[in-house]
Amino acid sequence: MKKQSIEHTKLLVLSLLSGSDMYGYQMITELERRSDDTFHMKEGTLYPVLHGLEKDGAVEAYQQETPQGRIRKYYRLTKLGRGLLKAEESEWSSYS
Repeated sequence: MKKQSIEHTKLLVLSLLSGSDMYGYQMITELERRSDDTFHMKEGTLYPVLHGLEKDGAVEAYQQETPQGRIRKYYRLTKLGRGLLKAEESEWSSYS
């Protein structure tokens, strides 16, 4: 994946998490919904981006049990992640 594509994917993920905490599959389906099925992100694309953002301190993960008793891994933006989102949005505005 090209560096520019990775940066755009980061922006999409950070934007999704700016509204609420989400788990992976939820992010994939929400992106499809918000884009009227224009964007289809694969798990193989999403999780490396999430793990990189987590490593950089932009997101943090936690586990939560669902009402059905399943454990899900949720992601949330950190303060650093909110700053990164603003920078990415500014860069995207300049780019587009």
